[in-house]
Amino acid sequence: MRWHAYELPAFRAGSKAIFMVELENAGSASWRSQPGVGVHLSYHWLDLRGNPIVWAGAFILLPEQVRPGERFSVPVTARAPMPPGRYRLALDLVDEGRAWFSDLGNHRIEEDVDVRPRLARRLLGIVIGEGPPELVEATRSALAAQEEPVSSDGEATAHLAAGCRPAPDWSRRLLDAHDEGYAALGGSIDVDRSLRRRAPKELEPWRSGFGRAPNWTRPLLCPSLLVPATLTAIAGLPALDPTTLDEPSLCDGRIRVAVAARDLRPADRRSG
Repeated sequence: MRWHAYELPAFRAGSKAIFMVELENAGSASWRSQPGVGVHLSYHWLDLRGNPIVWAGAFILLPEQVRPGERFSVPVTARAPMPPGRYRLALDLVDEGRAWFSDLGNHRIEEDVDVRPRLARRLLGIVIGEGPPELVEATRSALAAQEEPVSSDGEATAHLAAGCRPAPDWSRRLLDAHDEGYAALGGSIDVDRSLRRRAPKELEPWRSGFGRAPNWTRPLLCPSLLVPATLTAIAGLPALDPTTLDEPSLCDGRIRVAVAARDLRPADRRSG
């Protein structure tokens, strides 16, 4: 195997980047490449001491047959590690189910890479659902008190129901987590109870008091997103099923939104 040319792109934490790699079969046997079988190009993310952070990224198909002496180019799609920082990217070929080429004495590419924060522009955009003017105004008042300003347009977009009141550190925590590399975020819901209205039982899993949950499989409520997604609703709150996205997601109970029980609606409504 002989590497000929490659040019690494700018990597942002948690996101995918595409770049071309040119290489040659310098051996005496043909390579065959099919899904799940044969020779593929793959990558590792290492720390600067060579310890694996992400082992065996995507297995990328080569041409179906590469004869000895053939030179070719292949597009590589690699997802950057999280959080931002300095890493080492190692490119290698693998004979799937058998061995990595570097384990057999072949050279692999290793390049130190500065992985940037995911947000190119640290600004949170807001979408407020329809509702009575007084509820929309209550949400806008809470947004005016945020630690980091919000806008009608941002690289990240957070979805709130009318009447939702985010905690003052809500925007900062969302932007910090997006910068880490998460594309979809949700948090906890504090329901203000009254004598006549109690918190809906369906919101119990989102009651504040839990911490960061990267493997959260329930919907993300009042989500903030970096990618397009289809939202539904739970108790009238915008909701996203994170398992429908091929992106890193996080539910963090410290990202808090309050809402009065009387302002919640049935769960069968659609949002956004």
